[in-house]
Amino acid sequence: MDSINIEGTPKTPTISFDAETSVIEIKGRSIPENSIEFYKPLVDWLDKFADVAQGTVNVNIQLEYFNTSSSKCILDVFKKLENLQNRNRAEVVINWYYEEDDEDMLEAGEDYQSILKIPFNMVEIAE
Repeated sequence: MDSINIEGTPKTPTISFDAETSVIEIKGRSIPENSIEFYKPLVDWLDKFADVAQGTVNVNIQLEYFNTSSSKCILDVFKKLENLQNRNRAEVVINWYYEEDDEDMLEAGEDYQSILKIPFNMVEIAE
């Protein structure tokens, strides 16, 4: 299964979905013109990955900012991961990184955590 690697831009995050290592990373800013179009290949990839995933899937989310439409798409990504875990294919661990003075980003991670049944690690980054 192929991995997905997308270089970040000022409006889109850097994406690394690696099937071989079971490490999924989203980093940077997420304010694409069309969030659904940007995130659809990631959601589709997770559907295929669910058939081969095993062991622990580590998900590293380190966003400095995301808009409302991105938040819905990120939730769709998390729901695919939750389904993967519910099928007993793999254990999913989400590492939600936020800067120490960014209470909005911490709160966003906590909001996702309250919706999902996946373990979240809130990881503070010192500036």
